[in-house]
Order: sequence, then structure tokens, then C-alpha cells
Amino acid sequence: MSTIVLAYSGGLDTSVLLKRLLLEGNDVIALTADLGESDGATGEGAVDAIAAISQKARALGAREAVALDVRQRFYDEYVLPAFAANVRYEGCYPLSAALSRPLIAALLVETARAYGADAVAHGCTGKGNDQVRIELGVRALDSRLQVRAPLRESPLSRPDAIAFAAEHDVPIAQSAAKPYSIDANLWGRSIEAGVLENPWNAPPEDAFGWTAAAQSRPTAATEIVVNFRAGVPSLEGDSGPALLAKLNILGGAHGIGRIDLIEDRVIGVKSRELYEAPAATILLAAREALERLVLTRDELRFKAGVDRKYAELVYDGLWYSPLRSAFDAFNAVSSNRVSGDVRLQLLQGCATVIGVRSPFALYDEGLATYGAGDRFDHRAADGFIHLAGLPLDRLAQVAAVAAS
Repeated sequence: MSTIVLAYSGGLDTSVLLKRLLLEGNDVIALTADLGESDGATGEGAVDAIAAISQKARALGAREAVALDVRQRFYDEYVLPAFAANVRYEGCYPLSAALSRPLIAALLVETARAYGADAVAHGCTGKGNDQVRIELGVRALDSRLQVRAPLRESPLSRPDAIAFAAEHDVPIAQSAAKPYSIDANLWGRSIEAGVLENPWNAPPEDAFGWTAAAQSRPTAATEIVVNFRAGVPSLEGDSGPALLAKLNILGGAHGIGRIDLIEDRVIGVKSRELYEAPAATILLAAREALERLVLTRDELRFKAGVDRKYAELVYDGLWYSPLRSAFDAFNAVSSNRVSGDVRLQLLQGCATVIGVRSPFALYDEGLATYGAGDRFDHRAADGFIHLAGLPLDRLAQVAAVAAS
């Protein structure tokens, strides 16, 4: 018999897995991380949902159910560094689930050491991204631990998993009619499976839990001002997890943050995923607007490439790579000037920046204006164009000689 720490979400896959590990005769410690959201529940509702998950694990037979409140740690150590990199995988997905996996890997290792466990386990299938993210994280932190992936060792289709749960009295929320696989934390909510697997099917409204349908959204805009200090955002005094929870509710009411994406998974297949990320969508729009005001052209051009690669590293499970740490160092320096205020209008699924200001603004109205206050030396452009065009002049001369 082995002592195994299982990353337990209370959903279909990990509940079936918990039962299977127990039937093998293992001693199972169920680890649940409170990341601040639980499938549409916010605030105290999310806390209650985590408690219910732990109770479910004990009822199924787990020796111990460990629930850890890691909301602040998730925000400080994972969300903020990624936010500084404007993370959007393939230009769309703000990496909500992907950002939580390296933290879950760290918690698995820490809990395994605390309980003297032989192994850790997860409920990821052989087709998904999370198996890669969690296992690479565990190997980076403690390569001596065995990692079990029973649903990869002995795969179960979703209908078979639902049937197994029914046979062994495992309570689940999924049904044949609503078989979605859902993951949620403060940074966003992901939905897959069921009718979503056909990319021609429009997402049904019952798949969404955080964002209002078009007909239920307010007709009047909400205006907010997000404040930044060295890259760290706040709104009306709220920061950290409280800020994300507030913006998820506020933005969700306006239907902001719905993402329907055909994405390239780590293992090489394309997958159709739905995401809801109101807070992430609002904050990323605000930060990018402020960066355009305070960073130099060269910084912005270089950062665009860094941000894209950063998102790929996180998505691919390489959070603990030295390259990501190096990118963090660059972003820490550039964030020193990301201070100021960004005004946004929230309406009908859109978070639109309508104003920005900063003590570090590189924008100079006197140089930019075409009005009476214009201070730009127009004659200086002659010399600039002459010098910039020298290589083109020489190319034209060489081409003319070659042609003759």
C-alpha cells in the first residue's frame, strides 16, 4: 500500500480517481487548493464550495482532506509576474488554469513531504495540457517523488467515467446532457467537452457561469478607474484577490471576458476551449494602455516578443524554467514606470480604455499636436529622412548599375 497525495478538485475526473486509488488499496490524502473561485462561486461562496469538496473527499474514503487557502500566494507569486508579461496564449487566453498548475505542483510536493507520502497523483488525462504542467513542476521541485496519472495509465471516456461514478456512488455534477469539464480560479474559468467539441456548434448559455448573456447585460455603461503603482493594480482601494473577485463580478455583469478559442495544446492536437476571464480582460487592457504611454518604442517592441514567449512557456508547463525567471527580471525593471491611472468603460462585452495618465508619461502634447501649441521642429524631418533613406539610395544606385 502506498501513501498518495492526490490533487483533488471534487470534479468528475478526480472523484473517480480517488475512488479508483482507494479500491487499489492505497492510503490517499486529498489536497484541495482554494484559489478563490469555485465554478461561479465568489467570496464566501467559494470558501463554502472548498469546504464541501473536502467533505466529499472524506465521504469517499480519503484518509485526510487537506484544504489550503492559497489565494494570496497565487496572486503574488503567479498572477502578478504573468500579468507583468501581459499573458495571452495565442493572443487570446490569459492562462487562468495554466497559471495555477505550477502552484498545485508545489503544493503536492509540500504536502507529500509533510505526510511522508511515496507519490503524488493527478486526474489529468493523456490528452490534456495539465498532465505536462503538473508533472514537470513536480520533477523540477522534487524529482524523487513518483507521479501517478491513473487516467492516463487506464483511460476512461467521459461517459465511462460518469458510469463508474454512478456504479460506485460517487456524486458528480456532470450528466450525459451537461458533461462539461470546468476549472476555475480568481484569474478565470475554463470550460470544455460536450457539444463544445464540435467547433461548428455555438456555445450554449448553460456553459457560462460568470458572464451574463447579451440580453441580460446592462444597457448603460459602467466607468471605472484602475490605479497602478509599479505595475500593481488596484480599484477603489481593493487590490490582490479582492480586486480580481470584484472585477469578475463587475465585468461579468457586462459579459466581459468571454473567449471561444481553437488552441494548440502542448501535446500537438488542436482543442476547442471556452474561457471566462472578466478581471483578467479588464486589467490586461488597462495595463497595455498604460505601458504604451510610459515605455519607449524599443521597450515595447522587445516586450511584445518577451510577452509572447512568456505565455508559451507557462502554457507548455515550463514555469520553473530559468528563461521565465530571466523574463521576470526584465519585466520587474520595466514595471517600475508602470504607474498611473487608466479609465475604462464597461459595456456589452467590451472593456474600452477611454483615458490614461501617468507621472512617467512619454507623451508630450506640445510635440504631438497639430494645433496652435505645436512645438515640433518640422524642418528637422528633412535630415532624418535623408539619413534614414541612405541605404535605400545606395540600393537604388546598385540596382541601376546592375540593370545597365
